Amino acid sequence: MSAQNLLLELGTEELPPKALRKLAQALHDNFAALLKKEDLSYEGIKWYATPRRLALIVTTLSDKQPDKTLEIKGPAVKAAFTADGTPTKAAEGWAKSHGITVDQAQRLKTDKGEWLYIKTEKKGCATVELVPELFRQALAALPIPKLMHWGAKRDEFVRPVHTLCMLYGNDLIPGTILGVESSKTIHGHRFLGQQTLEVTNADTYVEQLRTQGAVIADYEERKQMIKEQVQKLADSINGVADLDDALLEEVTSLVERPQVYLASFEERFLKVPAEALVYTMKGDQKYFPIYTADGKLLPKFAFVSNICPDDPSMLIAGNERVVRPRLSDAEFFFNTDRKHSLEYFFDRLKTIVYQKDIGTIAERSALCADVAAYIASLIGADEQLCRRAAHLAKCDLATTMVTEFTDTQGIMGMHYAELDGEDPAVSKAIFEQYLPRFAGDAIPTTPVPMAVSLAEKAVTLTAIFGINQLPKGDKDPYGLRRAAIGLIRIAIENQLNFNLVDVIAKCAELLGERVKSKDTVAQVCDYIFNRLKAYYQDQGIGAEIFQAVLSVKPVSLLDFDKRVKAVQKFKQLPEAQDLAAAYKRVSNILSKADQLTGEVNPALLQEQAEQQLVQHITALKPQIDACYQQGSYEQALSKLAELRADVDNFFEQVMVNVDDAALKQNRLLILQKMAAILSTTADISVLY
Repeated sequence: MSAQNLLLELGTEELPPKALRKLAQALHDNFAALLKKEDLSYEGIKWYATPRRLALIVTTLSDKQPDKTLEIKGPAVKAAFTADGTPTKAAEGWAKSHGITVDQAQRLKTDKGEWLYIKTEKKGCATVELVPELFRQALAALPIPKLMHWGAKRDEFVRPVHTLCMLYGNDLIPGTILGVESSKTIHGHRFLGQQTLEVTNADTYVEQLRTQGAVIADYEERKQMIKEQVQKLADSINGVADLDDALLEEVTSLVERPQVYLASFEERFLKVPAEALVYTMKGDQKYFPIYTADGKLLPKFAFVSNICPDDPSMLIAGNERVVRPRLSDAEFFFNTDRKHSLEYFFDRLKTIVYQKDIGTIAERSALCADVAAYIASLIGADEQLCRRAAHLAKCDLATTMVTEFTDTQGIMGMHYAELDGEDPAVSKAIFEQYLPRFAGDAIPTTPVPMAVSLAEKAVTLTAIFGINQLPKGDKDPYGLRRAAIGLIRIAIENQLNFNLVDVIAKCAELLGERVKSKDTVAQVCDYIFNRLKAYYQDQGIGAEIFQAVLSVKPVSLLDFDKRVKAVQKFKQLPEAQDLAAAYKRVSNILSKADQLTGEVNPALLQEQAEQQLVQHITALKPQIDACYQQGSYEQALSKLAELRADVDNFFEQVMVNVDDAALKQNRLLILQKMAAILSTTADISVLY
């Protein structure tokens, strides 16, 4: 078989910029899977994407499928013939469907009987015959939430389709997809280079688009070009560019030949908190803000253009003119808000309903203030500052700035509190109540912000569970999963040892009659502890370790974490598996026994193995208890490993279920004692 390179390109109207990479990657994955399914070999496959095209280049793609020898099993001989040897209709139908007669079929003997079967050669199809349908299937499987149709066509896609190019080597593959016929003609840049061009083959595609069509087809190359140009412009004014990756991705998806320019805005706007200016520059205009080395916003920004005029002054002036009204809006909103203190806006929260069964945001803030003060008493934070921070935490939701620029919530509250002269811990807590906002985000690390953030999350979870609005599938409108993970991270990563059950119970108590479910506290705690499974999986800790600790129902997240880390190390010990097996055996025996009371009677210890085990347990128990009291679970489990030899000897040499009732009872009490000491940190029986 010979092999050549394959080019597939679909030319469209401008594709959704935030979905471009996802669409291109999905097209790559879909087509690669289909090639594998059809047994077509190739060396590599790469995707290309611009605002007006999705393309694939498959290198060294074989020109046909390999020929295959097929063995097709038919009906059992018993069912294929009547008593006089005449073929049944089932046998004749099977034979006819495969182009033979029944007497031409071979016999296959197995241990389950004899069957008709045929051995046939299937010739592989030519690649060019398969490609159009494979490309059609790959496009149809793209993750497009909303399709559209255009003109009089009934075909649907994410955007109208104008060109289709399918080339194998130098040859055009004929075919029609989404109402467009395959052609070597594709579109170049809208304004630069050739509007249309003829592609020679897959090898020349990228370079022809670059030189003739003025299009950089390689997505990663465009992204790198933008990044380097923005950095260069920032360096020219001794600044540091905000190269936010999400913004880089979006801008890369908006242009086909990027050119970056430097522009300015009036310094008077710098009186407005920088986050509000940055929000509108990045979110509305797709500009890259530039900062000083110490993090102060400069009155400069970089913007990306899809054209590159000889004299860019008009282009720069136009972008400066466009951003000015947005910055003026931010300035106006800021000045309007600053006519009042942050406290002033609290009364407005009394008219904003958080949830009809829970109440207004003002009522929720009062709850959070009480819970924050309670948590403060547990972690050593200032209770009054926690109350004040929780009281002001949501006030900025009623400000003009946050109403217009919703992503600045918390940030503007922090700045307004600072300008009002609130305690720095209060200002910081107003912003950090929302942390962490996403996976890998920072968390609060100082007492007051920690208490307020924990309170916010605990109240949210308890209130929403209390009205039976549990998250379902991927629907989580109140962000309960994020709240649970945030609560976990704040407690564990800050080494905060408090009783989570008590905190949730306090929330439920303060919510009072608004909690409709009697099981709310247990449900919320179970939900939070179960979120730990994913938390530990991200750290490479197995589900069996998580389950072992969950089985003993710790009430502190930090305590849970210490147990997990201890069990993780215990599992690596050579004695661990034998002890786990022994504990499982002990549990099985005890589960079948009647309820046990009393202590082990030394006078009934007949065998040396049971004497040694009891002596060893008795000697180790005070040491292990001391370890548990100090939270030194790793040390406790390490000491348990010393029991391995005695436990093994006990099961090898001692019969538990003997006829003598007193002796049997005593040996069951030994097992009970052993189980108690083995299971305090975790249920080690589930580790293997």
